[in-house]
Amino acid sequence: MIIYCRSCLFPNTKPDLHLNEDGECNACTNYKNRNQINWNERLNQLKDILKKYESTKSAYWDCIIPVSGGKDSTYQVIKMLELGMNPLCVTATTCDLSEIGRSNIDNIKSLGVDCIEISPNQVVRKKLNRIGLTHVGDISWPEHAGIFTIPIKIAVQFNVPLIIWGENPQNEYGGPAAATKTNVLDRRWLEEFGGLLGLRVSDLPVIEEIKTNDLVFYQYPEQIDLDHIGVTGLFLGYFIPWDGNSNAVIAQEHGFKTIDTIVEGSVVNYENLDNYQTGIHDYFKYLKFGFGRATDLLSMSIRRGKITREDALQLVKVHDGIFPSTYLGKSLSDILEPLNINISEFEKICDRFTNKKIFKKNDDGSLKKDDSGRPLKINYDNL
Repeated sequence: MIIYCRSCLFPNTKPDLHLNEDGECNACTNYKNRNQINWNERLNQLKDILKKYESTKSAYWDCIIPVSGGKDSTYQVIKMLELGMNPLCVTATTCDLSEIGRSNIDNIKSLGVDCIEISPNQVVRKKLNRIGLTHVGDISWPEHAGIFTIPIKIAVQFNVPLIIWGENPQNEYGGPAAATKTNVLDRRWLEEFGGLLGLRVSDLPVIEEIKTNDLVFYQYPEQIDLDHIGVTGLFLGYFIPWDGNSNAVIAQEHGFKTIDTIVEGSVVNYENLDNYQTGIHDYFKYLKFGFGRATDLLSMSIRRGKITREDALQLVKVHDGIFPSTYLGKSLSDILEPLNINISEFEKICDRFTNKKIFKKNDDGSLKKDDSGRPLKINYDNL
């Protein structure tokens, strides 16, 4: 039986999630603890830190902001400009960039900032997408690696020590107590929580014929270089009460574009708009752990009092775990074609990574599915 948080909808199958003796998850506890934080004091701490880096004048820019073009990174840029910073925005190009994703990246460039966009070898990237999907069940593995390595490499290259990240996901989505309280992103955090799933960059040439030189953008800089520059990655969400919905509203006021319908597997129209492969990523999350992006978003809304747990549960049953036959209007076959994987092969890969203990089965041992092809969980609440 899957055990769910009594306050939100997070299941105990979620990695790093802890339910206390009252049945409440650490993500909900973290949110409640926000009431004890003096946010004015935190903001002043941030301003003091920014003043320190602004005053060093060791580079042309005061800080680096990793940007995908999404609502949160757009908000990060807006906030840093409001605080008087001169940022260098760094984009680690996504795996299968959508048209609206390109538009939102270009929108950040229009806000009045310098931008660098790094696009690693696309032939190699396709190989890495395939390796990620077939070896650890994550088609987005190279994107997750690059997001956390490319901005840091640029920081070293241009001698810009301060990197401004968004929210600490261990705080918003649940994680070990020590990790939820940190305000920095360093090598240790990346290795434990960066989504690499135990697949090391050094493993890749062994798995497939890939030159080490083609993997330079996926490798974390050497510690000696980080120490020389004094690279520090701060979570902005430690200093400012983070709210994705609020970020989306502010981003839209500054040119960020959304779509007219709810994103597949989600309950909103304003996030995960840049990468056509995201539907596959979220579907595998459901197969492995029994929850998807809808659960993430609705659980955050429950904590903020925007929806009841009962109403959110009904929406989760509709939106979580949808088979990714399309994403943002692009067909699954077209998304898989660059990886040289057909639908039949994809379904076999799905089966291999499915946690069959958490789904209902037919008499012959096959998974029970609804009309849309979604596997049915053994229970959707603590009943």
